[in-house]
Formats: sequence, C-alpha cells, structure tokens
Amino acid sequence: MNIVISNRSDQPIYEQIKEQIRSAIIRDEIAENEMLPSIRSLAHDLKISVITTKRAYDELELEGFIATVHGKGCFVLPKNKEQIREYKLKEIEQHLTNAITNAKMIRMTSDELTQLLHILLKEED
Repeated sequence: MNIVISNRSDQPIYEQIKEQIRSAIIRDEIAENEMLPSIRSLAHDLKISVITTKRAYDELELEGFIATVHGKGCFVLPKNKEQIREYKLKEIEQHLTNAITNAKMIRMTSDELTQLLHILLKEED
C-alpha cells in the first residue's frame, strides 16, 4: 500500500491517510478481508505518530470500511454498496461546487453551465 503524506496540505495527516486507504478500498486496490499494515508499522513507514495512524484507522472503522480484530490486526470489510454510493455522491457534490465557484468567477450563467454539463455527458455516451 502506497500512502503519500503532504505536509503542505491543509488536510490533517490522519485524514490524508484515511482518504487514501478508503479510496484504495473503493477502487479494489485493497481486497475485502485483506489485512492492513499494523498501526505501528504504518506509522514507522510514514514517519508519523502512532496516534495519528490510529486515528485514521479508528475513523475508517467507524465509517464501516475496516474492522479491528483484537490481537490480529485491521481487516477490510466487505463493501457496502450504499455506503460507497454515498461517498461517491459526496465527492461529486464537492466537484460540482468547485465548478460552480469557478463558473461564477468568470460570470458564467446557470444556462451556460448546464449546457456545458449536457455536452460533457453526451461525449461520455
């Protein structure tokens, strides 16, 4: 598993770890029931605090992406399709919000933005 930490990011390190692991799980880069690196091992590899790594794992567990088996480690849970859909919807909303912000900066109208979206959707078909 390749996790890249950016010290220049506004996003806290534990969130960077969480997001990258979650994305890898969703993209099937980490298989169901696969064991994740131990908290200590990942912290050592990334040269960060064990507390930071534990927080990322704890949040992934709360979100239902992984489960901790005491004395054995953390494992990827089978995918919950509805949960993944919600995650993807949130991601789409963020991208659309950014597009709207950029459109407003250049005084693009709602109709122009909608028309652009329709054109892009047709290109995908």
